[in-house]
Amino acid sequence: MTESLLPLAPGLDQPLEVLTACHGRMMSQLQTLDRLVRWLPEHGADADACRAAANVIRYFDTAAVNHHQDEEDSLFPLLFERVSTAGRPRLRKLVEWIQRDHAEMTAAWLRLRAQLEGVAAGTSAELDADEVANFASRYHSHIDREDNELFPYAAQLLTPADLAGLSEQMVARRRLPR
Repeated sequence: MTESLLPLAPGLDQPLEVLTACHGRMMSQLQTLDRLVRWLPEHGADADACRAAANVIRYFDTAAVNHHQDEEDSLFPLLFERVSTAGRPRLRKLVEWIQRDHAEMTAAWLRLRAQLEGVAAGTSAELDADEVANFASRYHSHIDREDNELFPYAAQLLTPADLAGLSEQMVARRRLPR
């Protein structure tokens, strides 16, 4: 089982591009999960499966968490500062949907993570295909809405100073000890 190489991500000085690039990495991890579901029945929790499961866990425990915090703690407040009164209901509805979806995605991740821990440890070859498919489906629709609605809207609203501040917060978040 092999994992694909990913293109280099933009620097944190381009915060909206970083958020979009993170979605590409999420999609790659979802592909790894799909391959893992198909790999395990024939090969079991071999070294490749253990490594793949550990990488997926590491990604969704760190980068995905940072991504959600970038949006909820940094991007959303900036957007609410910049949005017009007329645009506020649209933004509020979008942000509420994203926050609900983040909570549901986190709950789904915790269920899936428990299964992946056994695979990563080499003690289990069980990974529920339906759970993986549901997790991936949720992420696909979430990513689609952010890429096609949230990020283009943010690009319209945010000033260069806003983007610089967002960048600083994202850098600081990644320097915090876990």
